[in-house]
Amino acid sequence: MLEIRNLHARIEDREILKGVNLIIPPGEVHAVMGRNGSGKSTLSYVLAGKEDYEITEGEVLLDGENLLDMDPAERAAAGLFLAFQYPIEIPGVATMTFLKAAMNAQRKARGEAEMSTPDFMRTVKTAGTDLQIDTAMLKRPLNVGFSGGEKKRAEVLQMALLEPKMCILDETDSGLDIDALQVVSKGVNALRTAGRSMLVITHYQRLLNHIVPDVVHVFSDGKIVESGDKDLALKLEAKGYADFDGAAA
Repeated sequence: MLEIRNLHARIEDREILKGVNLIIPPGEVHAVMGRNGSGKSTLSYVLAGKEDYEITEGEVLLDGENLLDMDPAERAAAGLFLAFQYPIEIPGVATMTFLKAAMNAQRKARGEAEMSTPDFMRTVKTAGTDLQIDTAMLKRPLNVGFSGGEKKRAEVLQMALLEPKMCILDETDSGLDIDALQVVSKGVNALRTAGRSMLVITHYQRLLNHIVPDVVHVFSDGKIVESGDKDLALKLEAKGYADFDGAAA
């Protein structure tokens, strides 16, 4: 589903990604763990097409298509979704209005007819039930005044409605208490299918108790330096990242 080959990226005069190689087959969940500043979130931004970053080398394929040739909207239409660590507030735009516009933009890109308002309302209500999202929350401006848990539930709701092929979750556990973490994780797990892949970026093994990955990768100094099964996350939790410092050199 996602193939990253020798990806290098910089911002201004600082190189952050220094040769990332990663393959995520369809249906698999991969976790990336690493210290602050190792480049994990930069990887998510580069994949989503954030314009601040310059790609200096490498390629990225999404379901066989060259992702780096697409602008952010085209990447979304191709099936890429990024759940932000810190979702931004958008005053004046009702969450429901945003969701409907996003859904219909995706449907148009796939050559499908726009969803009617009644069908949209039913779809949102169904998708929001397990995430404990009520319609009152959706009438509020997008993320404005939302708690950390509400923001992350709204992100997962977007993911459920847009039905992406490749989901990137950038530190989704940030700002969540244990109850909210369980709700969000349940919503993410409900979206695991044989045709959808996920890249979960996190500092902490606790998230991976709920969203159990097929593969865990250790990120250090701008690249992946170790990969293993879910037990690798337990090793990192117990011993930290000291064993991997300098491994990227």
